[in-house]
Amino acid sequence: MALLSKRPVHRTGALAAALLLSTSLLAGCSDDSGKPELIWYINPDSGGQAELAKRCSTPDYTVTTQVLPQDASQQRVQLIRRLAAGDTDIDLMSLDPPFTAEFASAGYLAELPEDLASKLTEQSFDGATKAATWDGKLAVAPFWSNTQVLWFRKSFVEKAGIDMSKPVTWDQIIKAASSNGGRVAVQANKYEGYVVWINALVEGAGGHLVDEPEKGAEATVALDTEAGHAAEQVINELAGSKAAPSDLSVSNEGTAGTTFGGDEGAFLVNWTYIYNNYPDKKLKADIGWTRYPQTVAGQESHPPYGGIGIGVNDASENKDFAFQAVECITKPDNQGWYAVSSGNMPASAGGYDFGELKKAYPADLLQLFQQSVDAAAPRTVSPYWSDISSAIQSTWHPPASVDEDTPKDSQDFVEDILQGKGLL
Repeated sequence: MALLSKRPVHRTGALAAALLLSTSLLAGCSDDSGKPELIWYINPDSGGQAELAKRCSTPDYTVTTQVLPQDASQQRVQLIRRLAAGDTDIDLMSLDPPFTAEFASAGYLAELPEDLASKLTEQSFDGATKAATWDGKLAVAPFWSNTQVLWFRKSFVEKAGIDMSKPVTWDQIIKAASSNGGRVAVQANKYEGYVVWINALVEGAGGHLVDEPEKGAEATVALDTEAGHAAEQVINELAGSKAAPSDLSVSNEGTAGTTFGGDEGAFLVNWTYIYNNYPDKKLKADIGWTRYPQTVAGQESHPPYGGIGIGVNDASENKDFAFQAVECITKPDNQGWYAVSSGNMPASAGGYDFGELKKAYPADLLQLFQQSVDAAAPRTVSPYWSDISSAIQSTWHPPASVDEDTPKDSQDFVEDILQGKGLL
């Protein structure tokens, strides 16, 4: 559920202040040497961001990290609570793309210096820049850009007789898996990952979840459309087929990866880091990859876009140092190093030139990642995204309930939520 049901949050409010006071605040903003301590709130990873914090500390300041919850929605809630009360103990924050517009429109993000914004725009992929932009300005610094590809088991597609050198559709892989004892693994729990899938299906059919998002609450919800129904048909087909995993309605990135690595593994849509999640050499050698499936045959797919942008807290007392740290963290070589460490790919072409990254992944896979990022479709950039996402989750879950009425029912509900006529 969104923290507020209709309007983007603002920096005032007794509730936010009370929540802040109930949170254990960090003690002080300088280390033992008296240098300013920049505190970077990060999404969980295997330690790469903490290492970058050390690398980007200087004689003038120290960068340290605090880890946010695993769930993206909970990350948002924790940050919102503190920022809404003007908390100065946050200097930097790792932000999921869907929340950039909300934080920027509420005034929580310090405006990036013009020279830094220009440098970041020049080095970043277009998709990464679009996802980091609100109201015509770069609001956060693109750090890493994730995308999904279609992973497949080579032994399965050989048995099924499906040619993976050509674009494939969702219908093709569902039928191939159903007829040959395989499973198509996706993310369909009632969470943000499910909306990522729905968005990619709609975009792949030539539509958008929301048109004219810059109109805020008056934006046009576009689910009851030809593209929305194309998405509904794919979900309906998979949920009702033998290819559906038994845990479909609670599946996430991790469980989908486990299904794919099992005896019935056939196809999987998942993020770039999944490549390193299979230590068994025989299994890893059986994994192939190709472009995200087409929603409609003959129409180019638009894979999901994910990633992280680094924002600077407008209430930070060390903004100048924070901007210096952002520039260091997002250097292409640091993006490349982080990709090797975490499996989360760079937001820049320069990051892909990092030597160790080229050694860690096959060349054609790195090329596919970059092509997929270029073709990816971010979720709606809107300060109301949390409400939109929650409303879609409520009306499209569980997958087995999705039918021809779902797009209209969902559109009506999202509109009611945006206009304050309904509750999540």
